Amino acid sequence: MVASFQPPPNMTAEVYLDWETHQESRHEYVGGTVVAMTGGTIPHNDIALNFYTSLRSHLRTKGCRINVADVKVQISTQGPYYYPDVVISCAPTDLEARQFIQLPILIAEVLSPGTEANDRGKKFRNYQTLSSLQEYLLIDSEKMAVECYRRGEGRMWLYYPYGSGDIIRLDSLGFDCPVDVLYEGVQFESN
Repeated sequence: MVASFQPPPNMTAEVYLDWETHQESRHEYVGGTVVAMTGGTIPHNDIALNFYTSLRSHLRTKGCRINVADVKVQISTQGPYYYPDVVISCAPTDLEARQFIQLPILIAEVLSPGTEANDRGKKFRNYQTLSSLQEYLLIDSEKMAVECYRRGEGRMWLYYPYGSGDIIRLDSLGFDCPVDVLYEGVQFESN
């Protein structure tokens, strides 16, 4: 039997972290509110796995970790707590982490119509408060389009759009990734 989604009222971050360990599905925590995570599409999953696969061996030699979908990022001790599609950290404390990542260097979100506004808006604003974060990727699941936001000086974030045939330069990792690799085997809906 599957347990029903019954988060305690007025949940604190501490209660959320304990409560979620007993749940069968993932939940993000934002401003005292628990948000159940829904399953993504096959293209969404394929894109995240293609990105992971392209980076895995490169990161191993750098002493970094890469995680897909089921690993939380802590914005602060009081939250929010998010589950990005891909998160990379090279911080020694994160290499041994068991519950969440605190110092990501790169976060990627695969966009879907239902999550795009949040990934571009509130979630990105919260991610920007992480001083460790150097790059934020938004990867479209409906067409070949990738956007990279790279930390500049002060509060500035530089914008780099990419399409089919382009190569994404990930400065934080010293890695180049062809956009076409991210979309290998992905089937788009035809109009």
